[in-house]
Amino acid sequence: MMNEQLYETIFRRKSNRKYDMSPLPTEIIVALQNFTETVKPLDETIKIEYSYLGTNDVKNLLPIKAPHYICLYSEKKDNYLLNAGFILQQIDLYLSANNLGSCWLGMAKPSKQVPEMKNGLEFVIMIAFGNANGPVQRDSIPEFNRKKIASISDINDAEEFTVPVWLAPSASNSQPWFLSGTPDRIIVSREKLNLLRAPIYGKMNQIDIGIALCHLWLTCEHLGKRMELDFDKQAAPSGYEFMATVRIESQEIRIGS
Repeated sequence: MMNEQLYETIFRRKSNRKYDMSPLPTEIIVALQNFTETVKPLDETIKIEYSYLGTNDVKNLLPIKAPHYICLYSEKKDNYLLNAGFILQQIDLYLSANNLGSCWLGMAKPSKQVPEMKNGLEFVIMIAFGNANGPVQRDSIPEFNRKKIASISDINDAEEFTVPVWLAPSASNSQPWFLSGTPDRIIVSREKLNLLRAPIYGKMNQIDIGIALCHLWLTCEHLGKRMELDFDKQAAPSGYEFMATVRIESQEIRIGS
């Protein structure tokens, strides 16, 4: 699938929480597995693996049941949570573009009979998927439930970048990101958490930032621009902590660090 299709899906995707529990045909699962081999990582040095589970293999604290789940296992190193969000959001968009329902599950993990480690890699997060009982996509942007866009960015004349991030999914729809800087040098920060929320959302909000970076990367590709990442610490707006600097240039697209 061309990344242009993933970009277009940003403006229509939705989280699907009700599914037809009939298993998908084998050819659809094989096509998904083939797509995962083409997904762009945020950091190619971080080792990852996937696992495909059925409904009886998952323990979920939320009442969401699906016929299939894709789990991401990762090496634990710098930015591995951002990398997980960046990778799985491409898969989330792929599923939606292929008329399949999907939903990020931050409160789910493999059941006891399924190892939480795979070849030395740790389970990070999973996405539920299958045929949805209801519309897979939204009809228009006003159907998204989001904060006012001014609350997630103070960059002027950068709607082509800020809107795709504004529409990105996040844990409990918290939208923890903030974009500052300029249209060609975007500082991506995340909301500082209080002690009550940090144990749950500290991990999830880093995955959310990876999702936002995925939307920025797909936007750059759509615009024919190059995106480079820099993780050297920069000043962040009050109430936020620095996550990454995104440099955007009008050249062939690649990801660097």
